[in-house]
Amino acid sequence: MPSISKANDLNATDIQHENSDDTRQRTKLYELLKQREQSWWQARQQLISHKERKMFWYGENSLMMWLLWQLVSYVIVAMVLMVLSNLLGILLPLWQYISLFVLQTAIFMAMFAAKGRMANSLQRKIDKDELMREEAFNEMIVLAEDSLYPDVHAKSPISLRYLYEYLDGHFHLASLQCLLQKEVDAGRLMLGYQQVDAKILPPDLADDELNEHASEMIYKSTL
Repeated sequence: MPSISKANDLNATDIQHENSDDTRQRTKLYELLKQREQSWWQARQQLISHKERKMFWYGENSLMMWLLWQLVSYVIVAMVLMVLSNLLGILLPLWQYISLFVLQTAIFMAMFAAKGRMANSLQRKIDKDELMREEAFNEMIVLAEDSLYPDVHAKSPISLRYLYEYLDGHFHLASLQCLLQKEVDAGRLMLGYQQVDAKILPPDLADDELNEHASEMIYKSTL
């Protein structure tokens, strides 16, 4: 009998050690997932910023924007010269004013001529941002398979709001929604509410939009 009791104690100790190891491993995976989520979030923000800049400076109406900003620059330079003239009492000859505006126009023409090259350079940055975003998201999915997804299935049905609070707000709602959507697409989760497509919105707007519906977005496991 003592030997059986001792064996049971050893088994219980082994189970406790295994549970402790599993907890540490899960915590480590969540920490890695958090780091990749931050990288993905930053890559998304940077990508959207670069796309907006390209649309503004190199889109269909870019010619009007370039001419408008050149006109604004003329006005700014003229105002600066007037202020300096009044403060310092310096009066420049007319030809120097004309030379300054001619130089400004020459710089504008040189930049406008290089418009195509600058657009290509910005496109390369956009392509790099796209690659970084995809790589970070794929790494998030791999980490989520051993950390987030098992917890979601174990606690199913679970709302996006509850999951966000369960993780102490360490992840953005938009990030969690995108990860869970992968499970929905794979048929392992069901979403019983009209989903918000966070991928097509800027990160901050996606979070605000999801915040209004997070409690109603209930995920149910099909496993």
